[in-house]
Formats: sequence, C-alpha cells, structure tokens
Amino acid sequence: MKQAYRRWICGFMAVVLLLLAACAAVVYTVDPAIYYRMPESRKTAYFSERYQSAGLAKNALADTVLIGTSMASNYRASRIGETFGGEGLRITLPDGYLSEFDKVMEVLLHHQNPKRVIFALDLNIMIRDESGVTDVMPKYLYNRNPLDDIQYLLNKDNLYYSLFNLMSRKWGSLETMDESFVWDEGVWWNHDAALMFYQRPEPAKLPLEADTYTENVQSNLAVMESWIRENPDIEFCLFLSPYSMLFWDKADRLGETEALLTAMEQISEALLEHENVSLYGYLMDREFVEDLDNYCDHIHHSTEMGERLLGKLAADEGRLTKENLTETIANWREFVVNYNYEKFWDEAYWLQWIADKAAKAAS
Repeated sequence: MKQAYRRWICGFMAVVLLLLAACAAVVYTVDPAIYYRMPESRKTAYFSERYQSAGLAKNALADTVLIGTSMASNYRASRIGETFGGEGLRITLPDGYLSEFDKVMEVLLHHQNPKRVIFALDLNIMIRDESGVTDVMPKYLYNRNPLDDIQYLLNKDNLYYSLFNLMSRKWGSLETMDESFVWDEGVWWNHDAALMFYQRPEPAKLPLEADTYTENVQSNLAVMESWIRENPDIEFCLFLSPYSMLFWDKADRLGETEALLTAMEQISEALLEHENVSLYGYLMDREFVEDLDNYCDHIHHSTEMGERLLGKLAADEGRLTKENLTETIANWREFVVNYNYEKFWDEAYWLQWIADKAAKAAS
C-alpha cells in the first residue's frame, strides 16, 4: 500500500513538474514581454506598457529614446528616428510616476547607451508625490536578479499572453513598434472635443501658496537628476509637455497658477545646471497651447502637433536657458494671469475662429 502511494505521489509530482516545464518553455520561447529578445521585425503583440517597457528598454536598441506618459503615446518611433537620425524608440507609462520611470531608465541605461534621451516632462507628474503609485509594474522584470525570472516563466498571466501572442501571429495581427500603445485612431481632435471633455471647476475661495509643490518637485527632481549626473555622455533633451490653455484656465479657477509657475521655475533652474541637458518650454508655446483644434481634452494633443514638436526640438527652437528663463516665465505669468478664458465659452468667438481659419486656408 505504501509503495503504491509512493508511486502515485511520484507520478503526480512528475506530471506537475512536466506541466511547469512546459509552461516555462512556452513563455521563454514566445517571450510575450520581450524580456529576453526583441523580434527581428520588431513586431509583437503589445498588451501592457508596464509589463513590456522593461523588454523595450533592454532589447530595442535605439539612438534616440523618447520617454513619457500618455502625452507621448502617439509619437511614432519611426518619426523619432527620422527626425534625429538613427533608430528611434518610444517608451510610455500612462499616468506614470517618477519612481516608475526610474525603473525604466535603470534598465535602459544598464543595457544600452543611447545618444539621446527625450523626456516629455509633464508638469502634473512633477508636482505630485508618490502616494498614488501601485505595484502594477512587476519588479522581477526590472531588477538585475536572474533568479526571480522564474516569476516570469511560471506565471499564468504570461502563459495567457504567450497564447495571445501565438494567436496574433496566426491572425496576422502583430503590431509594429509604431502601432504599439497608440490611441489616436478615431479620436476627435478639435476645440469641440477639447471643451466637451474638459470639466471646468468651480473657482477656489483662496489661491494656493506659491511653494505648495516645492517639496514634491524637489523629490522628483532628485530622481531625474540622478539619471543626468550618472550619464554625462548622454544628451538629455527635456520638454515641458504643451497642455492647452484649458489647463491654465483650470489652474486659474483652482488658484494654482502661481504655485505651478513657481514649480516650473524650480524645475527649470535645477535642470539648466547640467551641461548635458537641453530644456524646452513648450508648455508656454502659444502656437501650440492656444489652438484647441490640436486637442481632444484639456491636455492631450494630436499626433500632428507631436510631429511639429519633434521638428522644433530637432531645430533647437523654444529652448530655455539661464539667460532667458526669468523673463520667459515672467512673460508667461503676465499672459496667463490676464488671459480671457471666458472667450472659449462664447459662440461668437468660435464663429470668428472658424472664419479666420477658412480665410487663412484659402490664402
């Protein structure tokens, strides 16, 4: 009886081990998170930025890497490469926190040496603390410990995504890197959409103190500056993401304007101390932010506008320097404090807007 029981246990364990080995073999071979290798065609089934960014940072070799939140999701890797020369790569974490981007940067800078890193610097992520960070990003994909790779290989979710990848190959629906995680298809980019999806807040009773965000900004700057100091041979090309004027309307109504301008000045002064940093103030670029036809809500801009922004970056337009920073922010303060935001809810304004655009197109 004991011998039969022992045989049953051994047989059961053998089956379990065989199944685990089969699972590990499938995940390793398919490699859904592109953790071990990048397909030669750079086509795969893209399903999660936080799962696959480690693989992109590790295996998708590039000369210029653009990193950002959903504000940068619609920038195409091919256009980045064409604009700056060489191979381009885009890595995004929607609503990402600096600690999450730090994990991506650690993998990127350990495994490759890009010539240039472009960071779409969202003011919103620079002024907040880390209290909202989740554990969605799997640590085993971002650390350097090969022993915990077993969590990748023996993982039911990764087995599912392996099967999904295989079916995508069968259906011919694998995506290129340009198609990965983009969300601009079918989106309505014009002032009607921008206004429709903007929830205008009630005015605050009192404005925020100018130094409200100072401590959070300092903590986030410490993360960014560690990348910059530890990689002096890499050009860090940083730009303040161009939210629309509706963002400044919201700031005005919430009493945040002075606190945000103080944060922008704090960020800029710190980053401009580094020789391998070029900083661009597109959040203060009227050509971008006043044209609501470039937006689908109060902050997210169109792909076409993103391509124009890349062109400006490559041409070194809109650059902030130690010499022009104080005047630039002072001028922007004057502009946003005295701006007529109410016009966006005036029908006559939009009728004239449309007429002016039609006349310009016809000329």
